[in-house]
Amino acid sequence: MANCFLPARILLPGPDVPLDPWACIAVDQFTSQPDYWQKAEALAAGKPSTLHIVLPEAYLGTAQEAPRLAGIRRTMAAYRREVLRRTVNGFVYVERTQQDGSIRQGLVGMVDLEAYSYAPGARPAVRPSESTVVSRIPPRLKIRRGAELETPHVLMLAADAAGTLIEPIGRCKAQLPKLYEGELMLGGGHLAGWAVEDPALLHGIEAALSALADPAAFAARWPQAGGQPPLVLAVGDGNHSLATAKACWEELKPTLPPAQRANHPARYCLAEVCNVHSPAIQIEPIHRVVFGAALPELLQRLRAWGAGCGVTLAAQGPQPFTLCSAGAQQTLAFAGAVEPLTVGTIERFLADTLPAEPGWQVDYIHGAATARALAADPARPACALLLPDFAKADLFRGVVLGGVLPRKTFSMGHAEEKRYYNECRSLL
Repeated sequence: MANCFLPARILLPGPDVPLDPWACIAVDQFTSQPDYWQKAEALAAGKPSTLHIVLPEAYLGTAQEAPRLAGIRRTMAAYRREVLRRTVNGFVYVERTQQDGSIRQGLVGMVDLEAYSYAPGARPAVRPSESTVVSRIPPRLKIRRGAELETPHVLMLAADAAGTLIEPIGRCKAQLPKLYEGELMLGGGHLAGWAVEDPALLHGIEAALSALADPAAFAARWPQAGGQPPLVLAVGDGNHSLATAKACWEELKPTLPPAQRANHPARYCLAEVCNVHSPAIQIEPIHRVVFGAALPELLQRLRAWGAGCGVTLAAQGPQPFTLCSAGAQQTLAFAGAVEPLTVGTIERFLADTLPAEPGWQVDYIHGAATARALAADPARPACALLLPDFAKADLFRGVVLGGVLPRKTFSMGHAEEKRYYNECRSLL
């Protein structure tokens, strides 16, 4: 079985280009906080930055969307000629120092999109951990289709309890060429990266991935999976970016002769792999904020919806959550829930209710404090639905045994700790 995660020809700017402002945070962050992006734009103005080759989702549907899309193409071409002057043929080992001082280790390489699918019920080696919202792909496809470069914010997770894939590279980092080190913009923390090109190390990575993909070991770990093909990597973050790369590849593939399909650059997507068992991997719930809804109004809709589908609201129960808005808060729980996780029941409620409430708009927020602040703003009425902690041990179990989790179930760390766009790869 061929490995699903491979060495790549990775492009980086010259050593004279600092991480701040070159590296920028994932585009799906701070979508309801345009001031963050205004600060980022000010920092990156007139300087090489990945911000100039991505489209923040805060700009979707605004007057800035069309001119930014046009500028991305020109900037990618210029960066390929003038900025991306260093090449790594292999992997990049990265260390990200997080807000609590822990160090998240990762390995940047490329995912074989032939080993990945977001189709419901599919069981490939690389799987999304959450359901894919197909309607979120087209805006991203506008950028990916025909692009010269890609830069990833996709974070993959390996269930590597023995620490065989990434940790051995970290132990020998002193012998590796250092590529970059510095602070990330707007409080993003510290980032360092090393080139992994030594044949012996590449062989060790390949062997570790092969072991994670061993059918016998997978069956022994998950006997309830009933002969299911092994899950090697689960998408921890950036699910829709990887799905966009897959959709773009499926568009292009039929136009290519068989020989080109085997190794065309668009068949792959850059990503960072982390070990879900690492203490530095923090899995946090993603909260919901419903703009346009006051707490009493939303609570009334919840009770009416629950009565119609056999769901009871109580002070305590197996699926707790908290409602909060300006000057009000109430903790409740679902009993007789329609989904196994609180987030699933909440999503069912929103899906059933929002079409009948044109004045309501939901956003998905990383961090309870941010969700509370948005809901407490008197200038914009809103109600936050704060979800309970999500146990990271349940992630692989949920994907293997139950399929994908509900959309926007969890987040890996705080918003500022998301993967920043940094490494690039040519798609031509």
